[in-house]
Amino acid sequence: MSQDALILDEYVPYRLAVASSAVSTLISTLYDSLYGLKIPEWRLIVVLREDGPSTQQALVKRAGMDKVTISRAAQALAKRRLITRAPHEHDGRSHHLILTSEGERLFADVAPAAVEYEKLMLAEFSSEEVAIMKRLLRRIEDSALKAQAGAEA
Repeated sequence: MSQDALILDEYVPYRLAVASSAVSTLISTLYDSLYGLKIPEWRLIVVLREDGPSTQQALVKRAGMDKVTISRAAQALAKRRLITRAPHEHDGRSHHLILTSEGERLFADVAPAAVEYEKLMLAEFSSEEVAIMKRLLRRIEDSALKAQAGAEA
């Protein structure tokens, strides 16, 4: 067999997708069953908690989700009064999404459990391996974004 042959179990994009799906399934159980949150909603809460008020356009870039996913997550969170919308001071077509005090309380409830799930997933790795994995994942993400930008040019 040629070295260029595609072997699915050795194909990095496949391995990343399968690993991501397994992690998402594990985590979504926590978010959904205990807190009624979908993964995009939780990610939006965390980004707003870290970055403060943000536009949907900024959230697309920061959260790694498409516009439709951001919009649906924002609508669900606004309905639950976990975020609010405020007019953008320079762009009448845009709004800032802002985490409410109820959203802050939910974050405070969920974050410790999320950290514990991460510890559970990484328990068999040394701290050095975890650091290397995080660096490598960032490099893969950067490479994919560069390739995508090149394909769009």
